[in-house]
Amino acid sequence: MIEVREGVDALDRELVSLLVKRQAYMSAAARIKGSREAVYDAERIEDVVSKVLVEAARAGLSAEIAEPVWRELITQCIAFEFKKFDEIRG
Repeated sequence: MIEVREGVDALDRELVSLLVKRQAYMSAAARIKGSREAVYDAERIEDVVSKVLVEAARAGLSAEIAEPVWRELITQCIAFEFKKFDEIRG
Protein backbone atom coordinates (compact mmCIF):
# COMPACT_ATOMS: atom_id res chain seq x y z
CA MET A 1 0.00 0.00 0.00
CA ILE A 2 2.92 2.37 0.64
CA GLU A 3 4.00 2.11 -3.00
CA VAL A 4 0.46 2.77 -4.19
CA ARG A 5 0.19 5.89 -2.05
CA GLU A 6 3.60 7.12 -3.17
CA GLY A 7 2.52 6.59 -6.78
CA VAL A 8 -0.70 8.54 -6.22
CA ASP A 9 1.25 11.36 -4.53
CA ALA A 10 3.70 11.53 -7.45
CA LEU A 11 0.84 11.57 -9.93
CA ASP A 12 -0.88 14.35 -7.98
CA ARG A 13 2.28 16.46 -8.31
CA GLU A 14 2.26 15.88 -12.07
CA LEU A 15 -1.41 16.81 -12.26
CA VAL A 16 -0.76 20.06 -10.38
CA SER A 17 1.97 20.92 -12.88
CA LEU A 18 -0.41 20.28 -15.78
CA LEU A 19 -3.15 22.32 -14.14
CA VAL A 20 -0.73 25.24 -13.77
CA LYS A 21 -0.27 25.12 -17.55
CA ARG A 22 -4.05 25.01 -18.09
CA GLN A 23 -4.48 27.97 -15.73
CA ALA A 24 -1.96 29.94 -17.80
CA TYR A 25 -4.13 29.36 -20.87
CA MET A 26 -7.14 30.67 -18.93
CA SER A 27 -5.17 33.81 -18.06
CA ALA A 28 -4.26 34.22 -21.73
CA ALA A 29 -7.89 33.76 -22.77
CA ALA A 30 -8.95 36.43 -20.27
CA ARG A 31 -6.48 38.85 -21.87
CA ILE A 32 -7.56 38.01 -25.42
CA LYS A 33 -11.35 37.91 -25.15
CA GLY A 34 -12.97 41.21 -25.94
CA SER A 35 -16.04 40.91 -23.74
CA ARG A 36 -17.04 39.32 -20.48
CA GLU A 37 -19.84 37.50 -22.29
CA ALA A 38 -17.22 35.64 -24.33
CA VAL A 39 -15.78 33.97 -21.23
CA TYR A 40 -18.63 31.46 -20.91
CA ASP A 41 -19.10 29.48 -24.12
CA ALA A 42 -21.54 26.57 -23.76
CA GLU A 43 -20.71 25.21 -27.21
CA ARG A 44 -16.99 25.13 -26.38
CA ILE A 45 -17.69 23.39 -23.06
CA GLU A 46 -19.53 20.57 -24.83
CA ASP A 47 -16.77 20.37 -27.46
CA VAL A 48 -14.11 19.99 -24.77
CA VAL A 49 -16.09 17.37 -22.87
CA SER A 50 -16.81 15.35 -26.00
CA LYS A 51 -13.11 15.38 -26.97
CA VAL A 52 -12.16 14.33 -23.45
CA LEU A 53 -14.62 11.45 -23.54
CA VAL A 54 -13.19 10.19 -26.83
CA GLU A 55 -9.66 10.37 -25.43
CA ALA A 56 -10.78 8.77 -22.16
CA ALA A 57 -12.29 5.83 -24.02
CA ARG A 58 -9.16 5.45 -26.13
CA ALA A 59 -6.89 5.56 -23.08
CA GLY A 60 -9.04 3.40 -20.80
CA LEU A 61 -10.36 6.06 -18.43
CA SER A 62 -13.90 5.50 -17.23
CA ALA A 63 -16.39 8.05 -18.56
CA GLU A 64 -17.89 8.04 -15.05
CA ILE A 65 -14.63 9.58 -13.84
CA ALA A 66 -13.69 11.66 -16.87
CA GLU A 67 -16.91 13.57 -17.50
CA PRO A 68 -17.64 14.89 -13.99
CA VAL A 69 -13.98 15.67 -13.37
CA TRP A 70 -13.71 17.70 -16.58
CA ARG A 71 -17.02 19.45 -16.08
CA GLU A 72 -15.89 20.60 -12.63
CA LEU A 73 -12.46 21.55 -14.00
CA ILE A 74 -14.15 23.63 -16.70
CA THR A 75 -16.47 25.26 -14.15
CA GLN A 76 -13.54 26.28 -11.97
CA CYS A 77 -11.48 27.44 -14.96
CA ILE A 78 -14.34 29.63 -16.16
CA ALA A 79 -14.65 31.17 -12.69
CA PHE A 80 -10.89 31.81 -12.72
CA GLU A 81 -11.10 33.34 -16.19
CA PHE A 82 -13.95 35.66 -15.13
CA LYS A 83 -11.85 36.80 -12.19
CA LYS A 84 -8.82 37.43 -14.40
CA PHE A 85 -10.96 39.20 -17.00
CA ASP A 86 -12.33 41.54 -14.32
CA GLU A 87 -8.85 42.16 -12.87
CA ILE A 88 -7.43 43.05 -16.26
CA ARG A 89 -10.24 45.42 -17.16
CA GLY A 90 -10.53 46.65 -13.63
